[in-house]
Amino acid sequence: MWLAAAAPSLARRLLFLGPPPPPLLLLLFSRSSRRRRRLHSLGLAAMPEKRPFERLPADVSPINYSLCLKPDLLDFTFEGKLEAAAQVRQATNQIVMNCADIDIITASYAPEGDEEIHATGFNYQNEDEKVTLSFPSTLQTGTGTLKIDFVGELNDKMKGFYRSKYTTPSGEVRYAAVTQFEATDARRAFPCWDEPAIKATFDISLVVPKDRVALSNMNVIDRKPYPDDENLVEVKFARTPVMSTYLVAFVVGEYDFVETRSKDGVCVRVYTPVGKAEQGKFALEVAAKTLPFYKDYFNVPYPLPKIDLIAIADFAAGAMENWGLVTYRETALLIDPKNSCSSSRQWVALVVGHELAHQWFGNLVTMVSVGHPSEVDEIFDAISYSKGASVIRMLHDYIGDKDFKKGMNMYLTKFQQKNAATEDLWESLENASGKPIAAVMNTWTKQMGFPLIYVEAEQVEDDRLLRLSQKKFCAGGSYVGEDCPQWMVPITISTSEDPNQAKLKILMDKPEMNVVLKNVKPDQWVKLNLGTVGFYRTQYSSAMLESLLPGIRDLSLPPVDRLGLQNDLFSLARAGIISTVEVLKVMEAFVNEPNYTVWSDLSCNLGILSTLLSHTDFYEEIQEFVKDVFSPIGERLGWDPKPGEGHLDALLRGLVLGKLGKAGHKATLEEARRRFKDHVEGKQILSADLRSPVYLTVLKHGDGTTLDIMLKLHKQADMQEEKNRIERVLGATLLPDLIQKVLTFALSEEVRPQDTVSVIGGVAGGSKHGRKAAWKFIKDNWEELYNRYQGGFLISRLIKLSVEGFAVDKMAGEVKAFFESHPAPSAERTIQQCCENILLNAAWLKRDAESIHQYLLQRKASLPTV
Repeated sequence: MWLAAAAPSLARRLLFLGPPPPPLLLLLFSRSSRRRRRLHSLGLAAMPEKRPFERLPADVSPINYSLCLKPDLLDFTFEGKLEAAAQVRQATNQIVMNCADIDIITASYAPEGDEEIHATGFNYQNEDEKVTLSFPSTLQTGTGTLKIDFVGELNDKMKGFYRSKYTTPSGEVRYAAVTQFEATDARRAFPCWDEPAIKATFDISLVVPKDRVALSNMNVIDRKPYPDDENLVEVKFARTPVMSTYLVAFVVGEYDFVETRSKDGVCVRVYTPVGKAEQGKFALEVAAKTLPFYKDYFNVPYPLPKIDLIAIADFAAGAMENWGLVTYRETALLIDPKNSCSSSRQWVALVVGHELAHQWFGNLVTMVSVGHPSEVDEIFDAISYSKGASVIRMLHDYIGDKDFKKGMNMYLTKFQQKNAATEDLWESLENASGKPIAAVMNTWTKQMGFPLIYVEAEQVEDDRLLRLSQKKFCAGGSYVGEDCPQWMVPITISTSEDPNQAKLKILMDKPEMNVVLKNVKPDQWVKLNLGTVGFYRTQYSSAMLESLLPGIRDLSLPPVDRLGLQNDLFSLARAGIISTVEVLKVMEAFVNEPNYTVWSDLSCNLGILSTLLSHTDFYEEIQEFVKDVFSPIGERLGWDPKPGEGHLDALLRGLVLGKLGKAGHKATLEEARRRFKDHVEGKQILSADLRSPVYLTVLKHGDGTTLDIMLKLHKQADMQEEKNRIERVLGATLLPDLIQKVLTFALSEEVRPQDTVSVIGGVAGGSKHGRKAAWKFIKDNWEELYNRYQGGFLISRLIKLSVEGFAVDKMAGEVKAFFESHPAPSAERTIQQCCENILLNAAWLKRDAESIHQYLLQRKASLPTV
């Protein structure tokens, strides 16, 4: 699954730097991140266990599910018939399964070669989402058939078997029936053993209107009229491989498609809304190229005869890797050749690649145990995704690509169609590389956080002596525990003699180390963490840092190292280890920076600082600083593409113009208003890459008329990408009555349920007043919002986006108190993190606000007047 959660700064910088790692590195921990055990192995302490929870009994388990479902797209109900081939491993008079929001009508068990035994009772345990089927006599060991007839609701909560609203080309509102089972919602579609480790094969049939498309994991093997209704057909799909329940999927609706075959002969289709097949061609091309890439990289073929990628109108996640039927938000799959921006193309390519890699990692081989259903959704966070991916990326660099591939093949081959634990992966990689992988990785996955490496240097004749020490990096400053954790850290060291090559590689396996670099001249700089591949922060002595700054200005430091240096300094300042003023001075050295990825991280960090300083009376001064930093690159880029420019130039132009426009840069604001007027009047339509920065700029500095025009453009937009683009910037408006209008709009029928979160989050991130208004709006509308998302991960996202910008101690107490009286079990960890971040922001503000203010004033006084 892909959530597009905002990554922590360190992990974010590691994920999107070139040269990119093989795409699987973004995934290996993602599957296991769904499970509670991942809390420990990814270095985040689990919250205290509050809900006693028991796994399903092991006395009965499935071999095959034969499942027929008949959805009613008008009444939003469904009927189901399950015939499961089961194995009774231990004699029992009851069968315990997972079941939620389903009513069982009849149930029976027929031992092989014996008479059918009808269940005499169904005991629902709603809190644990289980049902116990009681039988009048003991079920003896051996195989048999479990039959269950049941009914359920096509809900509107975007989980389980649910309804998704769409509009036909003629303007009629209709509904599709679709699924989202990860992590624990297959049980909402049919009674099952809904734990990832309990695998089986599936024979699925769907009874659907004859004018609708019906899809499932496998290819169609039969389609025939339904005897009881001439308007229906029964569609039967081929048997699946052995797989987990969370990967089962089915879709019933109206769709067009485009198709091709990969060079390996796999049928690839992209399903789109009716009339929009053209918008599926980009994803189709990506998918058809990606499948053979993974097959060659893993040296394991894709195991199914087909793969479908389908755009779902109402969809909570970014995408979901159901085996053979991958579901996506429309904005993660559809590209309009004329009206989609560069960032959307990049996003679609990334998400398609991510989900297809899951066809091997997660689907072919599945990790780890599951906890209480209400705890699982909260583990879909940036620490799980991004820390896991970053640590694997570091491991890949430590092992080397050849041995890494070899280890991946060993792992996938040994455990295909089975379950594996993290240790199994380490064993395969260790056997392939001959390096102490388990020992190294246990220090990263079985303790919290990551290290801070402090380094100082001394010239000794023709050599450079480096003194290294490690301690735990803490967002709140120094580590205060009794026994400081230690890591085994793969460290690379480069010098200005060859900035792109490691002069030395070491494994730091102790608290302190001395390292001698031979033949390093006094005027050469030395840098740790070549390529910013290592998952650690680096703090340089003053002299070492000073020697690196010219490498930023003259670009002799590689882009990824320029980014890493700035990013480390920013985090050190945020933690109170150095002064924020020191970071501002370094940021000014990026005046000649041409690289989009570097600017993107710099922009993000300045945005964090701007949000912090919105709590002061010198917010405008930091905006002047932003304008000064971004003006030179803005002037070099201009507004219109130049011959020979590429994808990253388009991304950079949008980023820079948006930053300057939001900060109130006069020339940018004037040009944005001119182009917006021409766009609205139809004289000159804005290019897709310029729409977000222009919309943002005119809204931030506009009035009620501007907002009304934007809402009109939203209503007229045919593409979901354009609607989302507008929704994300609406919160930039500054006037209190307009902010309230935007918040009301967020809960209207005009906004899809999954997108309400980004509208409210945009208001919270838009201004100090917006932050207060959004928090009040959430409190006032909590019941509706919580009911809408039913405790899923979108509720965690909403909370995070809405409160993380506060920087006053008492707000942490207010947030904590609200959620104590309005429990959100699936967001407990998010709430705890938000409260901690509010306190950290408050401490940062108290510590550095005055020195930042003085620096900005002195800087302003020293600049030449125009």
